[in-house]
Amino acid sequence: MLVTASSNQTSLYRLTGRSLAATGEQASVEPITQTAKSASAQSGQYSPEQLSQIAELKARDQEVRAHEQAHLSAAGGIAVSGARFTFVTGPDGQRYATGGEVNIDVSEVAGDPEATLRKADTIRRAALAPASPSGPDQSIAAKAAAMANKARGELLNSQKQPSRNGELLDLTA
Repeated sequence: MLVTASSNQTSLYRLTGRSLAATGEQASVEPITQTAKSASAQSGQYSPEQLSQIAELKARDQEVRAHEQAHLSAAGGIAVSGARFTFVTGPDGQRYATGGEVNIDVSEVAGDPEATLRKADTIRRAALAPASPSGPDQSIAAKAAAMANKARGELLNSQKQPSRNGELLDLTA
């Protein structure tokens, strides 16, 4: 089951990079008509504004891809999918990634608090792996920390000796 970080279900989350609109920038890149694209391609010239926009899109594309690759590398075996991207088409007709996500399994390991603790640590590392974790990334890291704390509590409870209250002792010697 796939669930976004804003969903009420909790078995999967999406680690997401910032979207172009979420950074305060406007996603003002509009699809280019075939005639405009072919005219620009034929002349090989772009306006200074278009060149600036292309440079910004290239930089954003590299940032998004590095961000999602960091999640994917740190997630290891709990990654449910590879990185998926949201694209816009630039003035040069090329597609540039402006957002992305990596789906990971964030469910607890039933009946095994030690495995749950290890998994929670992996989830947290995966969420915080990029140089600049997004808000949803930080939220998932916090939920992973809570899952780890719960697993630690379960481990402590299972390691306690059973209480001897009410047992009779033989004191004859």
